[in-house]
Amino acid sequence: MQLKPVHVVGGGLAGSEAAWALASAGVPVVLHEMRPVRMTDAHKTENFAELVCSNSFRSDDWTGNAVGLLHAELRRCGSLVMRCGDAAQVPAGSALAVDRDVFSGAVTEALNAHPLIEVRREEVRSLDQLLSRSGRAERDPEPRADDGEVALGFGSTALCASARNDSVVFCTGPLTSAALAASIRNATDEDSLAFFDAIAPIVHADSIDFGIAWRQSRYDKEGPGGDKAAYVNCPMDRAEYEAFINALNTSPKTEFKDWEKDTPYFEGCLPIEVMAERGPDTLRFGPMKPVGLADPRTGKRPYAVLQLRQDNKLGTLFNMVGFQTKLKYGAQEEVFRMIPGLRDARFARLGGIHRNTFLNSPKLLDATLRLRREPRVRFAGQVTGVEGYIESAAMGLLAGRFAAAERLGHAIAPPPQTTALGALIAHITGGHIGPKGAFQPMNVNFGLFPEIEAPTHDADGRKLKGEERGRARRRALADRALADLELWISTVAP
Repeated sequence: MQLKPVHVVGGGLAGSEAAWALASAGVPVVLHEMRPVRMTDAHKTENFAELVCSNSFRSDDWTGNAVGLLHAELRRCGSLVMRCGDAAQVPAGSALAVDRDVFSGAVTEALNAHPLIEVRREEVRSLDQLLSRSGRAERDPEPRADDGEVALGFGSTALCASARNDSVVFCTGPLTSAALAASIRNATDEDSLAFFDAIAPIVHADSIDFGIAWRQSRYDKEGPGGDKAAYVNCPMDRAEYEAFINALNTSPKTEFKDWEKDTPYFEGCLPIEVMAERGPDTLRFGPMKPVGLADPRTGKRPYAVLQLRQDNKLGTLFNMVGFQTKLKYGAQEEVFRMIPGLRDARFARLGGIHRNTFLNSPKLLDATLRLRREPRVRFAGQVTGVEGYIESAAMGLLAGRFAAAERLGHAIAPPPQTTALGALIAHITGGHIGPKGAFQPMNVNFGLFPEIEAPTHDADGRKLKGEERGRARRRALADRALADLELWISTVAP
């Protein structure tokens, strides 16, 4: 019997991963993407999985970092995002960073080439556009032979579904339109939650003054590509730093509209000028911390450092690490050229800010991302309250696997909470505890995992102390996670 397809609307990280997971399980997919018919404020291309902020997937160290562990779990689950990310890798110390164009191009090529994925370049505008009481699509009065599930992914401007569907998955992205936000509110009887996210500038490499700047990773730590000098470092002495902070505090910023003014920032992606307002040393103990670095001109640690990370395979572009900003464009060029080594910097992209929307998922979603009040409906991606490229892709992968299992008639079980995948989905679907309005976007971290009895002594019987115990605990959590993931994969289809 021919399976009904799943419709995935939006081709961002979550939508691309959901479509790939479904097709890999043998379920047909129709992937809708409105670009280039209609572009968003942040997207620049029509490619799937376009990275609109950083080019970093963060740490790739699975033994000591929760996001690195999530990388490993996604690779084991056949993630398209990780496969293409590994192929598009650029030097970034212990992090996995990618050439954003090579990466999104590879994702696009893979999705276009899959025989079970049909791509439709069209805009879906509203819930009611495809959903009507009669069960017939308003834009297409006659029922389609291929009507099946509908999933929404990154970059979509609406969420919609045919009433004939027995299951609906919304993998909607962070750049949710006003129409889509209204549709979500109507579907959930909940006010939409939102936060601001910011974008860091990108600099042309040949405009960096390497008479001042130098290449070095913190503590000379080797990254996944074997490079111990993956970052470009621009040093500041105390006077230069204090002048820079003063300029940040006094330069003109982007003004918010009245309806945006009460929207909070995501703490993991604060604009640098917001951090600077919290105190003069905030940046020096944050993205500009100089620890693990030595200026080769003096042999000493600088007072503060700006780090730049390679942004493309050619090494011609570097992004300013942690320098998300809402400074006006003219002010950005003026202030950032105060940084030693960037006096003549040419900017390939200036920073910016955009508003993200997410659900009160602990109240609204069950353990398999279904809407509690309407079990035919699922959500995934950043709209569920996960924060980060990889976390969003992970929720897309799980939503795709859950939807595929339903379509194939297989039992559905979320991954155990001892895994990174399971810990993250458990947190957003019920693990968070707090008053109304307290739920905020969350990166994966070991604090979401159940505790474990970690080793107290090394192999020679020596008692572990301080950070040694911390490393041993994280390694124990990671080892348990990968073992439990293998068991889950072996017992759960598809």
